[in-house]
Amino acid sequence: MNLITTVSEMMAARERLPRPLGLVPTMGYLHEGHLTLARWARRDNQSVVTSIFVNPAQFGPSEDFASYPRDMERDLAMLRQEGVDTVFAPTVEEMYPQGFSTYVNVERVTDALEGARRPGHFRGVATVVTKLFTIVQPDRSYFGQKDGQQVAVIRRMTVDLALGTEIVVVPTVREADGLAMSSRNVYLTPAERQAAPMLYRALGRAREMYRDGVRDARALRQQVEGMIRAEPLATLDYVSVADAATLQELETVDRPAMVSLAVRFGRARLIDNVVIGQD
Repeated sequence: MNLITTVSEMMAARERLPRPLGLVPTMGYLHEGHLTLARWARRDNQSVVTSIFVNPAQFGPSEDFASYPRDMERDLAMLRQEGVDTVFAPTVEEMYPQGFSTYVNVERVTDALEGARRPGHFRGVATVVTKLFTIVQPDRSYFGQKDGQQVAVIRRMTVDLALGTEIVVVPTVREADGLAMSSRNVYLTPAERQAAPMLYRALGRAREMYRDGVRDARALRQQVEGMIRAEPLATLDYVSVADAATLQELETVDRPAMVSLAVRFGRARLIDNVVIGQD
């Protein structure tokens, strides 16, 4: 496995890698969700590049950039086991050189949910992912459904800017009790970790209601909100039932919809979602 830390080296290396080439963008501190992305990429492609970069541009001033968990040696060992060919782990200075002043803004699909609560977050995401696509030039790029709005943003951006990579969305990888895997789960206290699986239970109840014939989006939101508010350790940020592509809130679920939420447990702010109406 080759470790590359500069843009110029990565651009040279991509020319030598057999095609098709799959890219797995990460911020490191890897878990089974990331490794599942790598396995999908390994299955589908001749070459796999995984990036490890904690992107400062997507963190707000009061967010956890400085304390975001990092363990490069552990990450490299895990990726080596998965047969990844190349790890691209640039420094902040390499990705944002002195005088950097060009950013990518994706409109409308970023207006609500995480975009409304974390100003500038998706500008940072869109900018760094565009740079990664430009540097690596992957045939396919792999993202997890857990970050549902991010998936919608990257899909829109890839089409609009003709970035030339296929976006492959991998189902959310969960712990045995349903909690979506996330690097930020390490922030949970034992009591919070025991309570946190109720997020997926609440989303699961909305999915059951839909399967039972409920199409009223307000009723689905209220059910999820009620279950979350009943948990003393949980602080609700939002519950959404929105068009899965545009993320516009729905009154009636008459198309594929993403039921999503954001909830705080102490230091940890957790997001999760399920998609309904696809079948």
